Amino acid sequence: MKRNIIILSFLTGLSLSMVAQTKVTEFNPGVAANGVNYALPRTVLKVNASATKMVYTPGEYAKYAERYLHISGVSTEPSTTWQLQQLNVYQEGEPDTTKLFTVKLKDKSVAPFVQLSPSGILLSVNTSAKVEEQPSTATRTTRHQMNARQYLTGDILSATSVAKRAELTAQEILDIRESKNEIKRGEVESMPKDGASLKIVLDELDAQERALTQLFVGYTDTTFTEKVFSVTPAADINRQVFFRFSQKLGFVDADDLAGDPYYLTVKDQRSVTLPDEKELAKRKIDGLVYNMPSMAEVKIENLQGTVYNRSWPFAQFGTIDMLAPTLFNKGTTTRLTLYPATGAILHLEQ
Repeated sequence: MKRNIIILSFLTGLSLSMVAQTKVTEFNPGVAANGVNYALPRTVLKVNASATKMVYTPGEYAKYAERYLHISGVSTEPSTTWQLQQLNVYQEGEPDTTKLFTVKLKDKSVAPFVQLSPSGILLSVNTSAKVEEQPSTATRTTRHQMNARQYLTGDILSATSVAKRAELTAQEILDIRESKNEIKRGEVESMPKDGASLKIVLDELDAQERALTQLFVGYTDTTFTEKVFSVTPAADINRQVFFRFSQKLGFVDADDLAGDPYYLTVKDQRSVTLPDEKELAKRKIDGLVYNMPSMAEVKIENLQGTVYNRSWPFAQFGTIDMLAPTLFNKGTTTRLTLYPATGAILHLEQ
């Protein structure tokens, strides 16, 4: 589903020549303000994990596969196995209730156009931000069973024992293989007239062989599924069980010991200098506020070792800064775009 974008302007019908300096204040709940409230985000780490479920159904003649077709290792018992395919790590932003601000207007002025996300996060000023759609979960099943009964001969159907039906079916498979070889060698009396006809005949023989062979080796249906795990770290995370995965059960709860653990580590690299208490006390909100995120190492491990390791920016590990109010003075058209997941400056142009 595409994300909706809310584009707001504070006043309409005024000439751009009347634009005055934009004023930004901290959000004051319950007080009506001539302006628009916006939030800066805190960063949510998300992992889209994809896996394949394989359900094996043995063939009716599974125990005769080695005797009549010389196929060894065919299981006579149904089974279900899971395989973890990949981990897709990405980020999203959610409103940080400690970082709410109001862009106010002065009398007889018009403020810049402001683009907000549906949750009120500031995305852009005086321009349109491209909002990327994040991965969505999906489940799809592929069936592999073929209708073998349509290829059974009268002799096979009339046989009174499973062993005899298996023997006759195996002979039919061998006859089909011989027919394909004769066609490929050009040894049949009525050869197909052209390449397209030849392909149709061979494809049909291949389908018959695969369907009848399933009666011996069985078939495996596959289901592709995805699940999203998310966390919003407020501090460093050290080898926390993020999720568990079982080769027999698939994704299980983090406290379910039936699955093998996948551990998450998030370590703030302190790539920005945080203001001390004196600086915070002196700070005055007088310009457009944006985030300066800090980089953090994200590591995912299982019992065999590290499966993912990369540094990502996190808004909540960093601090805020402000753009000079003069950037939005009369006669200027400053265009600003922020990263939706971090609130950091993506693009700034005058």
